[in-house]
Amino acid sequence: MEIRLKRVYDEPTPGDGFRVLVDRLWPRGLSKERAALDLWANEVAPSTELRKAFHHDDLSWPDFEAAYRAELAGPTSTALASLREELAAHPVVTLLHAVNDEAHNHALILRDALES
Repeated sequence: MEIRLKRVYDEPTPGDGFRVLVDRLWPRGLSKERAALDLWANEVAPSTELRKAFHHDDLSWPDFEAAYRAELAGPTSTALASLREELAAHPVVTLLHAVNDEAHNHALILRDALES
């Protein structure tokens, strides 16, 4: 399975394969039709507390990454395992997120967790 990353605001393409939104909150100003999702996996997104700490309280990227990996290994591990199982049936999966920063976002960490 190939896992790609893409902003949910970018136009869907046939090459996206199975499209999964991995944000806890629905993206502002985006209709469900335009999002063209196959699945909304909000249960594997960072917790509300962690998301707020990173985006609003200046939690550093390394600290966010460590905390999110801990969430994925702990309380979110069952949801992560279920998602991994569901995605295994698809040759191409695109994880969609609303974050502007392509180098520092939770979808990068989630992709790594799904591939390991």
